[in-house]
Amino acid sequence: MREAHVTLPELGLIAMTRGVAGVGLGLLLAGRLSDDQRRALGWGMFLVGAATTVPLALEVIGKNHATTESVGRADRPMAAV
Repeated sequence: MREAHVTLPELGLIAMTRGVAGVGLGLLLAGRLSDDQRRALGWGMFLVGAATTVPLALEVIGKNHATTESVGRADRPMAAV
C-alpha cells in the first residue's frame, strides 16, 4: 500500500480546491442563475478548482516518491572505503 505524508496546510489546500471544483460543478448543474451567469461562474470555479488541484497532487506524489527513494537508499549497505 502507498503511504503519503501530507501537512495540515496541504490537506486544507487540497480540500479547498476540491470544494471549489465541486461548487463550480454544482453551479453548472443548478438552475438558480441565468444560463449565461451560471455557465460563466460554474466553469470558472470548476476550472480554478481543477487547475489548482494538479500542482498540489504533483507535490504530494513527488514527496511520496522522494521519501520512498530515500528509504530505499538507507537500507542499502554502504560501500567499503
